[in-house]
Amino acid sequence: MRVLVVGSGAREHALCWAISASPLCDKLFCAPGNAGIAAVAECRKVAALDFAGLLELAKSERIDFVVVGPEAPLVAGLVDHLEAQGIRCFGPNAAAAVLEGSKGFTKDLCAKYGIPTAAYLRTDDAETAKAEIRRRGAPIVVKADGLAAGKGVVVAQSVEEALAAVDAIMLDRKFGSAGAELVIEDALFGEEVSFFALVDGKHAVALASAQDHKTVGDGDTGANTGGMGAYSPAPALTAALEQQVMDRIIRPTLDGMAREGRPFQGVLFAGLMLTETGPQLIEYNTRFGDPECEVLIRRLKSDLLPALVAARDGALDTIALRWDERAALGVVLAADGYPEAPRTGTAIAGLDSAAAAAPEIEIFHAGTKQADGTLLADGGRVLVVTALGADVAEAQARAYRAVDAIDWPGGFCRRDIGWRAVARERGRG
Repeated sequence: MRVLVVGSGAREHALCWAISASPLCDKLFCAPGNAGIAAVAECRKVAALDFAGLLELAKSERIDFVVVGPEAPLVAGLVDHLEAQGIRCFGPNAAAAVLEGSKGFTKDLCAKYGIPTAAYLRTDDAETAKAEIRRRGAPIVVKADGLAAGKGVVVAQSVEEALAAVDAIMLDRKFGSAGAELVIEDALFGEEVSFFALVDGKHAVALASAQDHKTVGDGDTGANTGGMGAYSPAPALTAALEQQVMDRIIRPTLDGMAREGRPFQGVLFAGLMLTETGPQLIEYNTRFGDPECEVLIRRLKSDLLPALVAARDGALDTIALRWDERAALGVVLAADGYPEAPRTGTAIAGLDSAAAAAPEIEIFHAGTKQADGTLLADGGRVLVVTALGADVAEAQARAYRAVDAIDWPGGFCRRDIGWRAVARERGRG
């Protein structure tokens, strides 16, 4: 099977790393890829939103199967574009990817089909949004309706902060057209976890759980980012809670989307809050999370490629996945200035030393390029250092030993990835 992975981040590097090991994969391409992906796949400089270029690449290289990594091409309809030409794809079509493309659509779907989520108001009028904020009080959540690279959410601790967020998103267009409509919703309280399921339109197979760290600074402080690290499994999501998520959130969503004429195939990534009344949906993503994908892939013992093909073909009822019982943890190394103004072009060295610094290390590239034999930062999030361990504490220690072996003065990382799980483990001890 000749496979093309679309995307250029650490998520796509992890997917390529896993797919390249599949006996079913005869040849692997990635577009546009990055310096790390080039070690496991043939990279082609075709942008993820260049639909014509991707179609030409798929045809010229006789691609049998396309795996779409990022959300933007999914929401824009890349799967529709390629499938119309007979090229099989993993990922939802545009009608189903609206679950991520419009937070308002998802909230309305939850209301219609009884899926537990926070009370909300959906509006395209700034004054209506402000009136709702004043009525509800704080803390309160203000969300841009559309895609904003994981940064279009403000959890406001005061009414004034929420009102300022409305101005920034709707009037100043901080996130462009993504802020043409807002969702104002009650803040949920509890522990936040990430839950993933492969879905084929009718069947759903739960993947391993994970938790990520969205804020840029230690102690969960500072600006929201695309994610500064993750670990799997998430100890807070017990087997009983996982069953609740499948029964009350994933399957009703699957059924609701089918009834709406938008059958979903691909990955359902549910951001959840574990509240006192049970799991509630914060929002959906319609692709593998990043950096969660990297730690999930490290724990996956089954061949990934047949599972992705089964999701596309409506055959997930034939798939059973096996997982490593050990924990995986990933630390994101980001360029100085991230997330507001990352400084790119700085030199990175020491990756071989890092890979040898501790057992079970794998480094995925998020934003890198090669220039005259030197590895350079080429994005905000640049590397994800992952490790396996008997528990999260061991995986954490190994990952940071590898991080400390990397020579990159132009980058930084959080030093407390996995702190909740480690505290829980030590409490048991």
